[in-house]
Formats: sequence, C-alpha cells, structure tokens
Amino acid sequence: MADRAPQGHRPTPGRASQDMKIGIIGAGNIGGNLTRRFTAVGHEVSIANSRGPHTLTALAEETGATPVRVEEVARGAEVVVVTVPLKAVPDLPSGLFDGAAEGLAVIDTGNYYPQQRDGRIAAIEDEGLTESRWTERQIGHPVIKAFNETYAQDLLERPRPAGDPERMALPVAGDDAAAKAKVRALIDEIGFDTVDAGGIDDSWRQQPGTPVYGMRAGADTVTKALAEAPPERPADFRG
Repeated sequence: MADRAPQGHRPTPGRASQDMKIGIIGAGNIGGNLTRRFTAVGHEVSIANSRGPHTLTALAEETGATPVRVEEVARGAEVVVVTVPLKAVPDLPSGLFDGAAEGLAVIDTGNYYPQQRDGRIAAIEDEGLTESRWTERQIGHPVIKAFNETYAQDLLERPRPAGDPERMALPVAGDDAAAKAKVRALIDEIGFDTVDAGGIDDSWRQQPGTPVYGMRAGADTVTKALAEAPPERPADFRG
C-alpha cells in the first residue's frame, strides 16, 4: 500500500454537462439514490441490475431513468457507476464498456466486506491491492473511487449549495486526471464538495474502517482524516 498523504482539497474543476449520459450498474441503496440525484439535475441515466430491467420499473417511473440490461448500460455513456457487491464484480460481462463514449469515467463505489458478505479475496488480503485496484483488474478499465464511504441516505438528505458551511465533502481517488475531474464536477453538481484523495493505490485511506469512512464533514476535516488513516486493514475487515 502507498503511504503518500492525500493531496488535500482543491476547487472542483468545472461543471458536469447537463445532458451527460450516465450508466449505473446496481440498483441498491447507493445505485438507486445516485439515480435519483443524477436525474434530478438533468442527466440521462440508464440503470441495470442482475435481475433484469423488469425489476426496475418503479425506479424508472419515479426518476425517468431507463432500465436496460447490464450489457447495454454503458452504450454512449460518459460516466458509468459500478455499485455492486465486490464478490459480484468478476461476474460482470466481458466487453462491458464497448460502445461507451470516448473518455469514459468509471466510478467504483465498492467496499470489501470479507466477513460480512464477500468472502476472502486473496489478491486484496495477500498482495495488498486496494479494493479499487482489484476491481480495475476484474473489469479491465481504470476506475475513480467515490461514494464508497458515504451513507446512501445522505445522498438525498445532505446536498448543500456551494459555500454552505454544512456542505459535506467526499473523498475521490483515481489515476486518470481527466476522469477524476469529471467525477468531481458531477459530485459538486449534486451538492457535495470533494477532496482529492490521490491515486487508486492511495484509496486504502477511504476503505472501510478508516477515519473517513462514514464521515459527515467538510473538506478540511476529510483531508485530515485521510492523512491520519493507518495502513493496516482493521481486523473486522480481514478475511
């Protein structure tokens, strides 16, 4: 694991396009609430899950999102959110991002819960891979780690306008500067500040059991929490 401190808060660069196409894989608490937030600010959202489009009718009617099969969710998309249990990531179809827009940014919201859900993953436990680096290897595409330490309900209840003293900040890690900028702009648009948490090899700082995990705080506090994260994986999150 890398031991470099996070780069700290920087102003979110730019603003996400109002007509951006976004695909979301996974319709659980995070996936459903991101669908609600992204459609609320004007984006065109396709949503898929493992059970098929017919199970997403209610969410589609509520939000205007389009239910599709997983194989179709990335077509034309500028951003794809992967928000499925870590153990399900290897089962995602090959060629998942074929037909996506140029410069696709893939957001990984995943967390590794070996005792509670996912079972032991040797590459994470033995090789020391961060959870998102492991996910990159499974899906064959770089990812931006975001929304993984956030309570799903906060996505609906805690958005605030820029400059509001109660505005929460979310850590964002990734190696691709352009993709990270796109994701940070999107997060800004739905009502949250961001903190640049470094590259994917630094993303252990926001994994479960770290100080920032579940934190509801502004950019300065989040930056401090990232810097104070110990590199050892807590016992509760080891297989």
